[in-house]
Amino acid sequence: MRTIGRLALAVLAAALIPTATASAAPPAKGEAEPLVIGHRGASGYRPEHTLAAYRLAAEQGADFIEPDLVSTRDGVLVARHENEIGGTTDVADHPEFAARRTTKVIDGASLTGWFTEDFTLAELKTLRAKERIPDLRPANTAYDGQFEIPTLQEVLDLRKRLSKELRRPLGVYPETKHPTYFREIGLPLEEPLVKLLTRNGLNRKNAPVFVQSFETGNLRALDRVLKVPLVQLLAAKTGRPVGDPRTYAELATPAGLADVATYADGVGPSKDYIVPRKTDGSSGTPTSFVDDAHDAGLLVHPYTFRRENTFLPLELRSSSDPAGIGDLAAEIRQFLGLGIDGFFTDNPDIGRRTVDGA
Repeated sequence: MRTIGRLALAVLAAALIPTATASAAPPAKGEAEPLVIGHRGASGYRPEHTLAAYRLAAEQGADFIEPDLVSTRDGVLVARHENEIGGTTDVADHPEFAARRTTKVIDGASLTGWFTEDFTLAELKTLRAKERIPDLRPANTAYDGQFEIPTLQEVLDLRKRLSKELRRPLGVYPETKHPTYFREIGLPLEEPLVKLLTRNGLNRKNAPVFVQSFETGNLRALDRVLKVPLVQLLAAKTGRPVGDPRTYAELATPAGLADVATYADGVGPSKDYIVPRKTDGSSGTPTSFVDDAHDAGLLVHPYTFRRENTFLPLELRSSSDPAGIGDLAAEIRQFLGLGIDGFFTDNPDIGRRTVDGA
């Protein structure tokens, strides 16, 4: 069993609550105020996985910032949502890299584009980030071309600086992306992640760190070498974690959650595990997932809360415009009422105000 229980995690969570924005809202399950996690930074306002997005998330009141981790050809961990970078950088505008466009099979899916593992860090540093979903977030395109791809070390350095500047602890919530794939091509993610956390004094109990993955074997391996809390992510219910015969839906059952609790400290489900959507897009009846996870001793950090209509349930949309801004605060309030322990959001400012009851 994991030795980091929900009570210890509540102490960690409580230590991360900004004193300047103390909440009047009741804490989850009576333990601690729910955590606001800047999903890829404040990606609702800046191109995702950039130092600018992480900084803004912290300034808006996020308790944690989330870097997704992939590897370069020379084994450096960098922050990208995927190892395919055609949609999040200007690599297509670099003729010197045109020949590196290729097709690969990643976790069973065929993808065509440019991949971080085919670039050295020095080469990636010549690229600049761009908005991933410009049709939904046209204002973010004003920042295209301004920001580099950060390394994990640069994110950790920023976290340390911001904790001092903001005079409050800021946590980091890295995710290993496609760890089996990267290990198979000779660029494992786990060893450099553990090394960097240890070197930065963050591989210890009560460090402001969570480590997450969609894979189960990856987390079981990390459980043997990391002292920080681990979080099992849950993707589409019919999908299966790489190397695991079970579906994510089976992991979400009471028996599955009890097994998760033997190597992890929390679960990160997509929102529909907690509040499913009806066929017309409106909210369905909440499930027992949060209570089931808590009964197994697991924290619950669902993803992803976004303000655009296309991501919201029908009853909270402001119009038929997919890019229109709906009532994200109302959706967050519903989930807080169901007892979640934290949540990933592209809009940390809205998340912070909602948790604080403003």
